[in-house]
Amino acid sequence: MSSHFEAQSTPYRDGNLLLAALSDVDHDRMSPLLDIRPLRMRETLQEAGDTPEYVYFPITGVISVLTVLDDGTMIEFATVGCEGTTGVPLFLGFGQSNTALISQIPGDAFRLTRRDFDDCISRLPSFASVLLRYSGLMLALVGQSAACNRAHHSDARCARWLLMTNDQAGRDDFPVTQEFLAQMLGVSRPSVALSTAALQRAGLVAYHRGNMRVIDRRGLELAACECYAVVRRNFLDFAEAAYG
Repeated sequence: MSSHFEAQSTPYRDGNLLLAALSDVDHDRMSPLLDIRPLRMRETLQEAGDTPEYVYFPITGVISVLTVLDDGTMIEFATVGCEGTTGVPLFLGFGQSNTALISQIPGDAFRLTRRDFDDCISRLPSFASVLLRYSGLMLALVGQSAACNRAHHSDARCARWLLMTNDQAGRDDFPVTQEFLAQMLGVSRPSVALSTAALQRAGLVAYHRGNMRVIDRRGLELAACECYAVVRRNFLDFAEAAYG
């Protein structure tokens, strides 16, 4: 397993780990139902309160999963990259929720209609099995994110977020504005500006006009809170179990 979850340098069939974990028979049955959908930066894929029309399986893009409060505040509690899918709430029986989906990093994703997703769960055993494992991973991620948001300093949380995005985007350069990062972390923009400036002064990242570059990944890992190591270990355990 590489230091990133990138589809380009791993043998994941179709570029998505969850789809790669399907049996050959189930994969062949599911493939005709999938279409490729471009993910544009900061595009809303699902509004809070809406019943999902589609389920996404990112290939090169990254999707933010956010809780939306009554005043419109959005706080990220999970991300989905080439390791997974946005279909966990549907799999667990949640048709509607206050969850929104926003394309965080542009790229491509496979898309499946909700009806076909439900049908595949019922008739493709390996799909249901890997979704069950992935749902456990996502629940662990949500729990870790909740603890992180409550207990850790914004600088360390910012480093954690950048590392996770680095992993899931599969490249060291990726677009992100300070405004968007503040929204994802649930802090003010000035707070994010201070955090990114501190990381930049330390020579860990370079930020210019909405583009972030990870320069010293090891240093960034040391600057991040303990949550990154926990989340990463969970992701790698899932990848090993799913792909073998």
